[in-house]
Amino acid sequence: MLRFVYGKDEVVATAVSRMVPNCERGFGKCAAIGVIDEGGALIAGIVFHNWQPWAGVIELSAAALPGKRWLTRETIRCMYSYVFDRCGCQLVISCVPANDERVLRQLAAGGYSFVRVPRLYGRERDAVLCMLTEEDWRANKFNAAKEPLATEKEAA
Repeated sequence: MLRFVYGKDEVVATAVSRMVPNCERGFGKCAAIGVIDEGGALIAGIVFHNWQPWAGVIELSAAALPGKRWLTRETIRCMYSYVFDRCGCQLVISCVPANDERVLRQLAAGGYSFVRVPRLYGRERDAVLCMLTEEDWRANKFNAAKEPLATEKEAA
Protein backbone atom coordinates (compact mmCIF):
# COMPACT_ATOMS: atom_id res chain seq x y z
CA MET A 1 0.00 0.00 0.00
CA LEU A 2 1.31 3.42 -0.93
CA ARG A 3 1.46 6.38 1.43
CA PHE A 4 1.61 10.05 0.54
CA VAL A 5 3.96 12.43 2.33
CA TYR A 6 3.35 16.17 2.58
CA GLY A 7 5.61 18.89 3.95
CA LYS A 8 8.89 17.42 2.68
CA ASP A 9 8.89 19.65 -0.40
CA GLU A 10 12.65 20.12 -0.71
CA VAL A 11 13.49 16.42 -0.31
CA VAL A 12 10.86 15.30 -2.81
CA ALA A 13 11.64 18.09 -5.30
CA THR A 14 15.36 17.25 -5.21
CA ALA A 15 14.64 13.57 -5.86
CA VAL A 16 12.27 14.38 -8.74
CA SER A 17 14.68 16.91 -10.29
CA ARG A 18 17.30 14.16 -10.51
CA MET A 19 14.88 11.95 -12.44
CA VAL A 20 13.35 14.54 -14.80
CA PRO A 21 15.28 15.38 -17.97
CA ASN A 22 16.27 19.04 -18.33
CA CYS A 23 15.66 19.79 -14.65
CA GLU A 24 19.22 20.04 -13.42
CA ARG A 25 18.58 23.42 -11.78
CA GLY A 26 15.62 22.19 -9.78
CA PHE A 27 12.18 23.72 -9.39
CA GLY A 28 12.72 26.74 -7.17
CA LYS A 29 9.88 27.55 -4.79
CA CYS A 30 7.48 24.62 -4.95
CA ALA A 31 5.25 22.20 -3.10
CA ALA A 32 5.52 18.44 -3.43
CA ILE A 33 3.89 15.14 -2.58
CA GLY A 34 6.11 12.14 -1.97
CA VAL A 35 4.95 8.62 -2.77
CA ILE A 36 6.24 6.08 -0.25
CA ASP A 37 6.13 2.31 -0.69
CA GLU A 38 5.33 -0.26 1.99
CA GLY A 39 9.00 -0.42 2.97
CA GLY A 40 9.11 3.32 3.66
CA ALA A 41 11.15 4.25 0.58
CA LEU A 42 10.45 7.33 -1.51
CA ILE A 43 9.65 5.79 -4.91
CA ALA A 44 8.04 8.76 -6.67
CA GLY A 45 7.27 12.41 -6.31
CA ILE A 46 4.96 15.03 -7.69
CA VAL A 47 6.20 18.63 -7.71
CA PHE A 48 3.97 21.67 -8.14
CA HIS A 49 5.89 24.73 -9.31
CA ASN A 50 5.59 28.01 -11.21
CA TRP A 51 2.26 28.68 -9.51
CA GLN A 52 0.51 31.77 -10.81
CA PRO A 53 -2.38 32.26 -8.36
CA TRP A 54 -3.73 35.33 -10.17
CA ALA A 55 -4.16 33.23 -13.33
CA GLY A 56 -5.09 29.98 -11.59
CA VAL A 57 -2.26 28.10 -13.33
CA ILE A 58 0.33 25.71 -11.90
CA GLU A 59 2.96 23.46 -13.42
CA LEU A 60 3.21 19.80 -12.42
CA SER A 61 6.28 17.58 -12.77
CA ALA A 62 6.40 13.97 -11.61
CA ALA A 63 8.87 11.12 -11.70
CA ALA A 64 9.39 7.68 -10.20
CA LEU A 65 12.12 5.15 -9.76
CA PRO A 66 12.18 2.67 -12.67
CA GLY A 67 9.95 -0.36 -12.27
CA LYS A 68 7.93 1.00 -9.35
CA ARG A 69 4.14 0.88 -9.42
CA TRP A 70 3.09 4.29 -8.15
CA LEU A 71 0.62 5.89 -10.56
CA THR A 72 -2.54 4.48 -9.01
CA ARG A 73 -6.01 5.98 -9.13
CA GLU A 74 -5.43 7.26 -5.58
CA THR A 75 -2.12 8.90 -6.59
CA ILE A 76 -3.83 10.58 -9.53
CA ARG A 77 -6.62 11.82 -7.27
CA CYS A 78 -4.08 13.18 -4.75
CA MET A 79 -2.12 15.12 -7.35
CA TYR A 80 -5.14 16.70 -9.02
CA SER A 81 -6.96 17.34 -5.76
CA TYR A 82 -3.95 19.44 -4.74
CA VAL A 83 -4.10 21.39 -8.03
CA PHE A 84 -7.83 21.95 -8.38
CA ASP A 85 -9.24 21.67 -4.85
CA ARG A 86 -6.47 22.97 -2.58
CA CYS A 87 -4.86 25.58 -4.87
CA GLY A 88 -8.04 26.46 -6.74
CA CYS A 89 -6.32 26.32 -10.12
CA GLN A 90 -8.22 26.27 -13.38
CA LEU A 91 -5.32 24.87 -15.46
CA VAL A 92 -2.37 22.56 -14.86
CA ILE A 93 0.57 22.39 -17.26
CA SER A 94 3.28 19.78 -17.73
CA CYS A 95 6.17 20.06 -20.16
CA VAL A 96 7.28 16.77 -21.73
CA PRO A 97 10.02 15.97 -24.26
CA ALA A 98 8.32 15.40 -27.63
CA ASN A 99 9.90 11.96 -27.99
CA ASP A 100 8.50 10.67 -24.66
CA GLU A 101 5.61 8.80 -26.26
CA ARG A 102 4.76 6.77 -23.15
CA VAL A 103 4.12 9.85 -20.99
CA LEU A 104 2.29 11.65 -23.80
CA ARG A 105 -0.02 8.62 -24.22
CA GLN A 106 -0.73 8.62 -20.47
CA LEU A 107 -1.53 12.33 -20.47
CA ALA A 108 -3.74 11.99 -23.56
CA ALA A 109 -5.71 9.25 -21.77
CA GLY A 110 -6.09 11.68 -18.86
CA GLY A 111 -7.71 14.33 -21.06
CA TYR A 112 -4.75 16.66 -21.59
CA SER A 113 -4.47 18.79 -24.72
CA PHE A 114 -1.10 19.37 -26.38
CA VAL A 115 0.93 22.09 -28.08
CA ARG A 116 4.29 21.17 -29.60
CA VAL A 117 7.06 23.72 -28.95
CA PRO A 118 10.05 23.43 -31.29
CA ARG A 119 13.51 23.55 -29.70
CA LEU A 120 12.31 24.19 -26.15
CA TYR A 121 14.93 21.75 -24.83
CA GLY A 122 17.62 22.77 -27.34
CA ARG A 123 18.19 22.94 -31.07
CA GLU A 124 17.29 19.31 -31.74
CA ARG A 125 14.89 18.72 -28.81
CA ASP A 126 11.27 19.70 -29.10
CA ALA A 127 8.86 19.69 -26.18
CA VAL A 128 5.13 19.36 -25.77
CA LEU A 129 3.16 21.63 -23.44
CA CYS A 130 0.49 19.42 -21.95
CA MET A 131 -2.52 21.18 -20.46
CA LEU A 132 -5.47 19.98 -18.39
CA THR A 133 -8.32 22.30 -17.45
CA GLU A 134 -10.34 21.93 -14.28
CA GLU A 135 -13.46 21.17 -16.32
CA ASP A 136 -11.68 18.38 -18.22
CA TRP A 137 -10.40 16.94 -14.92
CA ARG A 138 -13.85 17.04 -13.30
CA ALA A 139 -15.31 15.14 -16.31
CA ASN A 140 -12.37 12.71 -16.47
CA LYS A 141 -12.82 8.94 -16.08
CA PHE A 142 -9.95 8.90 -13.54
CA ASN A 143 -11.76 11.36 -11.29
CA ALA A 144 -14.04 8.70 -9.83
CA ALA A 145 -14.60 10.49 -6.51
CA LYS A 146 -16.76 13.56 -6.70
CA GLU A 147 -15.57 14.90 -3.33
CA PRO A 148 -12.06 16.25 -2.72
CA LEU A 149 -9.53 14.16 -0.85
CA ALA A 150 -8.43 15.10 2.64
CA THR A 151 -6.06 18.05 2.82
CA GLU A 152 -2.50 17.37 3.77
CA LYS A 153 -3.18 18.52 7.35
CA GLU A 154 -6.07 16.10 7.67
CA ALA A 155 -4.01 13.31 6.08
CA ALA A 156 -1.03 13.75 8.44
